[in-house]
Amino acid sequence: MHIAIAGNIGSGKTSLTQLLAKHYNWVPQYEDVADNPYLTSFYEDMQRWSFNLQVFFLNTRFRHIIDIHKQKKSVVQDRTIYEDAYIFAPNLHEMGLMSSRDYNNYLSLFELIDSFIQAPDLLIYLKSDIPTLVSHIQQRGRPYEDLIRLDYLKNLNERYDEWASHYDKGKLLVVDVTKVRFTENKEDLGYVIEQVDAELFGLFTDTEPEKPSPKTRTKRIK
Repeated sequence: MHIAIAGNIGSGKTSLTQLLAKHYNWVPQYEDVADNPYLTSFYEDMQRWSFNLQVFFLNTRFRHIIDIHKQKKSVVQDRTIYEDAYIFAPNLHEMGLMSSRDYNNYLSLFELIDSFIQAPDLLIYLKSDIPTLVSHIQQRGRPYEDLIRLDYLKNLNERYDEWASHYDKGKLLVVDVTKVRFTENKEDLGYVIEQVDAELFGLFTDTEPEKPSPKTRTKRIK
């Protein structure tokens, strides 16, 4: 199985990836942060490096998906290829930080890649408000993240909510991390695990779906 975790910067994707991998004995697939040659430069000058960064992410995540489907074990992935194409790249374009020429080039490349990949068996979206994101970002203390603009973070959050509300590629589980603190509370983590069990293995749950689309079974944890 392929389980993917989506969410804004600082929403807790890596933490939940670690926790679920440990609980289910899944293989964790983490985002390449330390080895990213563009990330620091991007936050210093977004307009100059936006296209380079997004192409790097697109290439890296495509390779991750290929690796995931080669493995015989279940994999839980920290961030998806869809977030780059539907959230980060269009946000940079709208903010004037990526030219239309580069953006259209990027979209054309993504559309080609998308025709060769399958959606994850379950997408977990970590929904958060801005204060929670800022708090998490400050706690982990990555120097380059001190350069993140607040308006950039807000725009991403709005796009995440919009994207999740229309997601129709497969099963979707929405976790409100402002209320469900799975890194701090074992009961909250247990509740998340119960919902994952219900989605993947059909186990009983007392949480009903909220307005599922015809193509997607969506559950929200509040």
